[in-house]
Amino acid sequence: MPVRPDTRSLPSRRDFLRSSTAVAIAGSLVGTLSLSRSAHAAGDDLLRVGLIGCGGRGTGAAAQALNADDNVKLVAMGDTFGDHLQKSLANLQKQSALAGKIDVPPERQFVGFDAYKQVLDCGVDVVLLTTPPHFRPSHLKAAIDAGKHVFCEKPVAVDAPGVRSVLATCEEAKRKNLAVVSGLCWRYHTGKRETFKQIHDGAIGDIVAMQVSYNTGGLWMHARQPHWSDMEWQLRNWLYFTWLSGDHNVEQHVHSLDKAAWAMHDEPPVRAIGLGGRQVRTAAEFGHIFDHHAVVYEYANGVKLFAFCRQQDGCAVEVNDYFFGTKGRCDVMKHRITGEKEWRYQGAESNMYQNEHNELFASIRNGTPINNGLYMSRSTMLAILGRMATYTGQVITWDQAMASQEDLTPPSYEFGPLPTPPVAMPGITRFA
Repeated sequence: MPVRPDTRSLPSRRDFLRSSTAVAIAGSLVGTLSLSRSAHAAGDDLLRVGLIGCGGRGTGAAAQALNADDNVKLVAMGDTFGDHLQKSLANLQKQSALAGKIDVPPERQFVGFDAYKQVLDCGVDVVLLTTPPHFRPSHLKAAIDAGKHVFCEKPVAVDAPGVRSVLATCEEAKRKNLAVVSGLCWRYHTGKRETFKQIHDGAIGDIVAMQVSYNTGGLWMHARQPHWSDMEWQLRNWLYFTWLSGDHNVEQHVHSLDKAAWAMHDEPPVRAIGLGGRQVRTAAEFGHIFDHHAVVYEYANGVKLFAFCRQQDGCAVEVNDYFFGTKGRCDVMKHRITGEKEWRYQGAESNMYQNEHNELFASIRNGTPINNGLYMSRSTMLAILGRMATYTGQVITWDQAMASQEDLTPPSYEFGPLPTPPVAMPGITRFA
């Protein structure tokens, strides 16, 4: 059986976000102490890393962080489940390239909903936030309040209150001179960077339309065990619950939407309308999210973004992005431009996941911390806006979405009953 998380009564995310002002004041005092240490670490001193969220993505991020700098060490790990933590630690310890860079004794292995607090209190300089997305806003805020540099996996929220919190936290990170690097990895891809430079320099003229697709088969699912509570079952299958993942158009398709946002210089659209549903993946073990979404976003200058995503087995797989301009067209995934100007990126490639951490740690060492806060928040909100449109069947404006008071937080973070919400029904489900 897995090690049981701490089930003591903990503050809800609503309480956490509502108390942000008081926490910010207290955090500024903690941050003052941590900042002096971070500045000291900007030379060649040891940078201590903490991992919060020990799933597959967290394990990969930890390895990349440890490979990014010669003098870095993983010293603390935290996860809701002990079995996740132990599996992650074992996998990291097997990697010969990481020898001498892992020092996580039992007293720095933390399990439970409040494990992130204990990791932050371990004297770490950098934290990797790789839990299910629901927890990102509160974990990010706690990390910045504590004066830590952050790698922040995508998406950064599942609802508008979470996005607003992240935006405020990233402004605080700027004031504290702390790095916040996003897991929207295509922005760190060599070929994509050169391709988007061409687009921004006018190689396809003015953009008039964009089409992005993230159509795949189904993902993993863990069969429910008799001893699991509703909460444990949902956490272990977090992909399929909107409060945890945001739905797959937020959790996965955000990569495609982020590339469209990049092309538009991260200016948000005016409105969105969409359709979607749950046609194939209908069994109870798949929670209540949709298995397909199609959204049209409209920008103030008339540009339209056509965005599609699907998770249905047996269907054509397509993950592509096409941008159409007055002078040509760009096939983003092939780094190719056709039209008045013919261009194709033919340079060397590098690992975008590793690049994220290389640049994060270099920016800490150089005293010029990266802050990806604005674009990671807006791209996340772009995806949430799409979900709002598909769930309700209504035209939803960006301003409406940003002002939404819908908070997907469960009543409490406790292992016990937690009913699965009903599947959204367009025309019946209301915007909140």
